[in-house]
Amino acid sequence: MRATLLHTAEVHVARFDALRDLLAPRQQLTHIVRPDWLQTARDNPQDHALTAELIEAIAAAEGRVLCTCSTLGPLAATLGALRIDAPMMARAAQIGGRICLAYCLHSTAQPSQALLQSAGVETIDMLHLPNAWPAFEDGDQSRFASVIAEGICRHLNHARDTNVVLLAQASMDVALPLLRDAGVPVLASPELAMRALIDG
Repeated sequence: MRATLLHTAEVHVARFDALRDLLAPRQQLTHIVRPDWLQTARDNPQDHALTAELIEAIAAAEGRVLCTCSTLGPLAATLGALRIDAPMMARAAQIGGRICLAYCLHSTAQPSQALLQSAGVETIDMLHLPNAWPAFEDGDQSRFASVIAEGICRHLNHARDTNVVLLAQASMDVALPLLRDAGVPVLASPELAMRALIDG
């Protein structure tokens, strides 16, 4: 059965195709890439035209729909899509304790924090890493990953009772290899979301 993924960055196409090849090679995926949706959501979260376009895209989509943008996730979820960070937040709630929620874009902070709180998590350290995003926009994935990893490691040096770190945006999973020795679990959303999409 085919599934449809809504992206706001072209880089996610290869990322999720690779996950599909690993988890369920027979799964067919349709990718819709709309960087303008993220820009609109950042400029005007209540934009009616954006809502209308999402309604149309989700209604016309084949199979289950996964929105890979954390900023658009809450709106997409109300329209019937799976939001990429929901499975990760549920896993974090199972682990419990003090959770560090790392993010690069300010527009991601509120929806990600709200979802984590709705999952039952009470102790959340919000870690904003704004210096990483320019590297992502420039296509420098290596620099993007290193800035994220460095920021998280600095935080963990001061917050030693952290139980788990969450990478709020799908694109941040490139930092995972640099965080293998972080000393606590570090969760990213893409693989968990793909498993939920396939199993659902």
